[in-house]
Amino acid sequence: MRVLALRRYPVKSLLGEDVTEARIDAAGLHGDRTLAVIDTDTGLVATAKHPRLWRRLLELAAETDGQVLITFPDGTKLPAEDPEAGSRLSELLGRAITVSGVRPDGASVERPAPEDVLDQGVSAVVPAQTLQIGQGTPGSTFVDHSPIHLISTATLDHLDTEAIRYRPNLVIATPPGTGAFVENHWLGKEIRFGDASTGARLRVTLPTPRCAVPSLAHGTLPRNPQAVRAVLEGNRVDVAGLGKAMPCAGAYAEVVRPGTLHLDDPITLA
Repeated sequence: MRVLALRRYPVKSLLGEDVTEARIDAAGLHGDRTLAVIDTDTGLVATAKHPRLWRRLLELAAETDGQVLITFPDGTKLPAEDPEAGSRLSELLGRAITVSGVRPDGASVERPAPEDVLDQGVSAVVPAQTLQIGQGTPGSTFVDHSPIHLISTATLDHLDTEAIRYRPNLVIATPPGTGAFVENHWLGKEIRFGDASTGARLRVTLPTPRCAVPSLAHGTLPRNPQAVRAVLEGNRVDVAGLGKAMPCAGAYAEVVRPGTLHLDDPITLA
């Protein structure tokens, strides 16, 4: 196995950026999900998991160039924490928001069931759970659970859709013939990068439950309900602490040994 892609998302739920190397430590991949859009009225963290309110976040992209920059649909780039960026975001989203790098205590998101979104549409009013984020990380970034999210090419090939829809930090190229949803079998195992004695190490913590996000338009990519439907139909897993028979693709991981990851780094599973 090897590292096929490395990606970070400087602002939660915005499109991210590919990198050729990335430093990881206990808090995750440096520069990943360090900022988030906060709903001023509710105090909740904005996420495209709730498409009726926040799907337009996926029309925007964030990158790090000395500071975090947001690219708007018209091509304008503004510093993420510039008041003008906040004003433009509020106008685009139709809600009062702030952009923050401080994760509030008990920071939470709203997450409708993906089945409801697929059945009733992205604009429908559907029930939504309120879920606390970051419970699997010692850091203070705006990750959903654990510091790192990864997915295999075996799973992506089976789903026959783009990796970007699943928003991983790490795409792992697996050997030909590897079964789909192989990440289910990595729970509790170590993933070792480069030199086994000195390289970075992760430990897989949970299969990744999927929300409606992969089905949504991402930038120029159109909606693709099959990106979620195939998971709903093909891989339901009991996820400790989160629920039974949840549709999962990919896995979360914690950092066992800090280090720097590079594209094409060899990977071993222990």
